[in-house]
Amino acid sequence: MTEEPLERWAARRQGRLRKPGERKAITLGAGPQRAAHVDPDVPRLILEWDGFAWQPLMTVENYAAACLALSPMPESTSGDQAEATGPVVGRNPLAPGTGRHRKPRS
Repeated sequence: MTEEPLERWAARRQGRLRKPGERKAITLGAGPQRAAHVDPDVPRLILEWDGFAWQPLMTVENYAAACLALSPMPESTSGDQAEATGPVVGRNPLAPGTGRHRKPRS
């Protein structure tokens, strides 16, 4: 069996690792960690991965604020900049078809 070159292995490993700057939110409620939607009004702690450990970044008041902190809204475009929209490439997914998931025609 041939060995993989160290550079290739390092590149593959780097692709699997968590990227610095990645954020996550954890609930600060009493009891064990539960799904985020179960206690939407409980405060959240936003953590950020620095490449070695999760570091506390900020606290927010509820689930909605945590969602905004994890994926902030893009900057709004000015009125003179039109949004870039182009034609949809490919087949229309709602067009009639013969797939198994389609309802048979009567």
